[in-house]
Amino acid sequence: MDLDPADFYTGIVAESYAPLRSFSPDPETYAAFLRETGAPALELGCGDGDPLLALRRHGLDVEGVDSSADMLARCRRRAGEAGIAVTLHHQRMEALDLPRKFRAIFLAGPTFNLLPDDSAATAALEGIRRHLVDGGTALIPLHVPSPSPADRIGEVHTAIADDGAELRFSLVSEERNEARRTQTSLLRYERHTPEASTVAERPWLLHWYTRPGFEALAASAGLTTVSVTDADGNTTEDDADYTVFRLRTDQRHSE
Repeated sequence: MDLDPADFYTGIVAESYAPLRSFSPDPETYAAFLRETGAPALELGCGDGDPLLALRRHGLDVEGVDSSADMLARCRRRAGEAGIAVTLHHQRMEALDLPRKFRAIFLAGPTFNLLPDDSAATAALEGIRRHLVDGGTALIPLHVPSPSPADRIGEVHTAIADDGAELRFSLVSEERNEARRTQTSLLRYERHTPEASTVAERPWLLHWYTRPGFEALAASAGLTTVSVTDADGNTTEDDADYTVFRLRTDQRHSE
């Protein structure tokens, strides 16, 4: 199945995202980061607005960018309903071209793992460097996905959409390539009403990194690794499954 990874969160997937979501990032984690680094700030992969809208509600100068027009439309709708002014950009993470530079750029979760390979990751890191002021900081969570247990294959999760439609989600199959550091899951999304049904299967590709490998990619883009921690800010082992990289602009790469 040929689908650009940047187009995964469109159509039925975007519609199902909020009802089927099992986790939302804590806005205070990122508010604290922005209070430390200063503004303006940019959230990469802002999706439908968590935690972006909460940060804007607290008066923080932060913009959002996402590759999915459908997710951005949901974000704009939520912002309008809440009376929150927000600036959004429809761009790919690996092709950033914005008119403004930022003191901080962050991802609220390991969305960076959705970039399909090291080449795309390098382009994204170079874009981050170009859009940071000198001395600016980037916060990039990463994870190494675990193979799904066999009993998860075919397991169906359900939720009800706002209009009463039944939404279903299941893992159809999974392939893992240790050499390429990729794991591709074939996911099935379903929407059922008494009048009609929609079913779509999409590959969800995750690409992971070793700690030295990611540090090298960041360095090549002009970003110095300041710290590598777990989600709570504690020092973590090199082989940890979940890490948060804090990067800073390398003055030697200043334009």
